[in-house]
Amino acid sequence: MLIQAVQWLQKRDADLAMLCKTSTARKLLNYIHSQKLNLADCATYTIDAKKYFDANVDACLLVCKFDADSQNYFCDVFSSLESSDCHRIGYHNNLLVKDIDAFSKLSALYAVDSGSKWRSGVKHDCSSVMEFRKIDNYFVNKLGEVADIEETYLFPLIKGSGVAQNRINATDRYMLITQKFIGESTENIQTIAPKTGRYLESRGQYLDNRKSKIYQNNPRFAIFGVGDYTFKPWKIAIGGLYKKLEFRLIGEIADKPVIFDDTVYFLSFDDEGVARQTFELLNSPAAIKFYSSIVFWDEKRPIKSSVLNCLNLALLKDSEFILPSDEQADIPTIYHAN
Repeated sequence: MLIQAVQWLQKRDADLAMLCKTSTARKLLNYIHSQKLNLADCATYTIDAKKYFDANVDACLLVCKFDADSQNYFCDVFSSLESSDCHRIGYHNNLLVKDIDAFSKLSALYAVDSGSKWRSGVKHDCSSVMEFRKIDNYFVNKLGEVADIEETYLFPLIKGSGVAQNRINATDRYMLITQKFIGESTENIQTIAPKTGRYLESRGQYLDNRKSKIYQNNPRFAIFGVGDYTFKPWKIAIGGLYKKLEFRLIGEIADKPVIFDDTVYFLSFDDEGVARQTFELLNSPAAIKFYSSIVFWDEKRPIKSSVLNCLNLALLKDSEFILPSDEQADIPTIYHAN
């Protein structure tokens, strides 16, 4: 409906005002920007949707002005209808930035190709068969079955909640990792670990019935989000679904690399020293301020690989980037990692 209204108001001197979700307002700005439509001015005013509508959503009054030729792709965000203070969201190299003024002071740290590659954890869409709890010396799947399998393909699992809550030094959860890289044949499991092979065959219907099309035309028991990075001993991880910017440095557990579910993003390292140095950079005031200026915390998954990959860690390391004193004082404590 908003898109249709914007189309009607193109090439006109007109105003548009509507109550909507805050995320919807941003989606509309994204649409206007992507289509290079006319927009003279845009603002949102946060409203208390719980108080007025008994709705637990982030909502706002969206106000847009249009004219015949302006293409001003930004939006001033006010904390309330009465507030005169605002911050501006806008675009930098097609990236929508939460606070364009704060970002501009750190834009030198932005990179389209930063050189570092944040990955998401393993995707298998079959936790009932592929995930286990270790109880005493037994591995119990989510069907409640004790699985008589070798540990060859089992790896310690830390889920997104564990990363967010800093439960990273031990785990009783394990995941069955059937491939070392995407597309690898799974036929050799039967030979290398026959008990595991029989386990997968006997529960194959669960894996065969996975709905996602990505498993079609791939080996049986295939998984995704796996590569050499999966098996490196040191990782820096962050939960994608949680509204806090907290990085965790994670080493091996029980002499095996840690595996994450697909709600986690991570960097992986062979060398502990490099991992620790990178961890310190990510927790530096400049890095925290940079990410804080581009993350929209009201989104369902505020942390994304596309956001994490924007930071040029190599430049941050080489330049010994120092924040101006007024910027250092403005970093919210909620964003500091433990």
